[in-house]
Parts: sequence; C-alpha cells; structure tokens
Amino acid sequence: MVTAFNCVNKWFKVNLLSINVDKTHYIQFKTKNKPTLDINIVCDDNLITPLPNIKFLGIYIHDSINWSCHIEYIIPKLSSACYIMRSIKPFMSLNTLKTVYYSYFNVIINYSLPFWGNSPHSTKIFKMQKRIIRITTGCKNRVSCRNLFRRLEILPFVSQYTLSLMLFVVKNKHLFTFNSENHTKSTRQFNNFYHPITNLTVYQTGVHYMCIKIFNNLPPYIKDISNNVKKFEICLKQFLHIHSFYCLEEYFQHKSITS
Repeated sequence: MVTAFNCVNKWFKVNLLSINVDKTHYIQFKTKNKPTLDINIVCDDNLITPLPNIKFLGIYIHDSINWSCHIEYIIPKLSSACYIMRSIKPFMSLNTLKTVYYSYFNVIINYSLPFWGNSPHSTKIFKMQKRIIRITTGCKNRVSCRNLFRRLEILPFVSQYTLSLMLFVVKNKHLFTFNSENHTKSTRQFNNFYHPITNLTVYQTGVHYMCIKIFNNLPPYIKDISNNVKKFEICLKQFLHIHSFYCLEEYFQHKSITS
C-alpha cells in the first residue's frame, strides 16, 4: 500500500499536481481472522490517516465489507420516499404512485445493488420496501405483500438483487469461466460457470461468487438465451415476477424442486 501511494504521489508531482493531505485517507479491509496491519503512509512529512469507512462514488464502504454503513445511509432517504407516498396516496392513481415508487424509492435501492444486496443488513431495506408497497396499495401493516408485489408488477428486494446480478453477468461474461473451458466432457454442468471452492464468507457473499451461484441455478430456458441481453432480461423479469422470491433460499429451493 505504501509503495502504491508513493507511485501515485510521484505521478502527481510529475504532472504538476499535489495531494490535499487533509482530505486524503485510506481504508484497510479486514476479516475476523485476519488482523489489520500497522501501516504508516507519509506524504510530504504528513501522516495519512486511516478511516473505518469511506464514501466512494455514492457508496459507503466499510473496512469489514458488511455494507452496514451504506444501508444506514440510504434508510432515511427511503423513509422520506415512504412519507411522500403516504402524502400523495389519496390524490393519485395507482399508475402514478408506481411512477413515484420507481422515481423516489427504487432508484435508491437499485444503485450499486449487486455489491450490497446480499448483506445481512439488507433485510432492513426489504422491510422498508414492504412498507411502501402497503402504503401504495392502502393495505394494513400485517397484510402479506407477496401478492401485492405480483399485482403491482414490482420485484421484491431479493428478486431485484437477482435481476441486477444476472444483467451484470450477461453483459460481462468475459469475467467468468465456463466449465467447458476447464474440461471437455459433456455433462449437465458443461455450460455452467466454473464454481470456485472457498471457505471465506466475505467472498462467498460477494458479487463474483453470487453471480456464478445464481446463474448456474437459472432455469435452462432462461440460461440458454443469455447471449441475447434484451430477451434474457424480459424472460428473467417474467420468471421473477411470477415467483416473487423473498430470499435466495427460496430461489435455490425452486431449482431443486423443478430439477
């Protein structure tokens, strides 16, 4: 890290630029079983200080990569969207309310969703989503939302997370390795992605691992059209609208039941 920073600082100086030391920090990622290192980064005799979390391109990143900071950051914005929806509900049609939902609520949860959507803290966002769905339809707090999602043709949080991940996959297949590239035997898993073996929880809940796991469990008729992004998106949306998955376990169990 020190070497990389020195290279960056050197490039700045060569190009007649300077680093603002007061606004420059670094973050050191960690896991439960891996302690942080004692790092001293100095720029022009000034010590660069570490931070436990930092905002980068609109996303709050925590040093433990649990995304709790980002989720807590967007919750007040989602609460405001719920308040707006409650205020205009008596005066607007259902189609208009759906437009407001997508403009003020969905746009917030959909931003960078593949990164933080699998966080254990994301259940708070799903509760907020069910809250605004009940407000939109005028239902009481204890009414089940699953049929309301289907009626409004709005994806539950986990289903939306699944859609975001799969669109990332089909647009970036070069980042993944097919089983066919590792062996020549034609098996049922031949056209699936190669699934790396890992025991690190941070990686297992991360974007790359979950992309592979969810893609490999897609229904064959959807997986087979993954080269056509538009057709794939339409077909996957229909599948997710029909089933309205509330959690990833439901999604994976559906595959095992239909296999």
